[in-house]
Amino acid sequence: MAITNTQSGTNVHEVAAGIYRINTPVVMEGGPGGFSFNQYLIVDDEPLIFHTGPRKMFPLVREAVASVMPAEKLRYIAFSHVEADECGSLNEWLAAAPRASPLCGTVAALVSIDDLADRPPRALADGETLALGTHSVRWFDAPHLPHGWECGYLFEEGSRTLLCGDLFTQAGADLPALTESDILGPSEAFRQAMDYFSHTKHAGQILEKLASAAPATLACMHGSAWRGDGARLLRALADEWAR
Repeated sequence: MAITNTQSGTNVHEVAAGIYRINTPVVMEGGPGGFSFNQYLIVDDEPLIFHTGPRKMFPLVREAVASVMPAEKLRYIAFSHVEADECGSLNEWLAAAPRASPLCGTVAALVSIDDLADRPPRALADGETLALGTHSVRWFDAPHLPHGWECGYLFEEGSRTLLCGDLFTQAGADLPALTESDILGPSEAFRQAMDYFSHTKHAGQILEKLASAAPATLACMHGSAWRGDGARLLRALADEWAR
């Protein structure tokens, strides 16, 4: 793991082949205390970053990207849903990377990004794939899971990495970049304390759709990325949800 900013503690760690977790630890006053924000960079012919980070964090994330590849060569600025930590610095990234396009689901493009973004988005339908070079990503619509009508996730097919956004959010500012230990227990404790999940009746069906991809790595936006039987863990989350 490489520290790219000693003041903030921002760091970069390769969690799967060609996929880098950019992590910035923070302390959230009045919230969970220790916390973290992660972005995931896929380095390829058409490089992609998933989650922009909040707008005020843009200089840190750009510095971290530049430690791996030229930031101006990014092709896609992708995110799960419309929220500050997901796409708060979208337009800053579009200015920094002249060839980049926003990448999101069709609902996000329709209701928000066609207006909010400085350039038109590339919208993906449920199940649609996009080739980046040696990597290929597939979009899964996941409305209201955990929140946001426009919510969805990207799955990198070669490494079987699910860029799973706010699912399995873990509190803590000093967690390992990649773990095989339990993240369901800590993430459920966080969910029950913060109640940030919607209460959609379709959660079980959506989690089963994600599980059917059989991910081997879960790239979480907050906390450690996780390696193991992702299908089993997603189905365990569905069981917790149904209680």
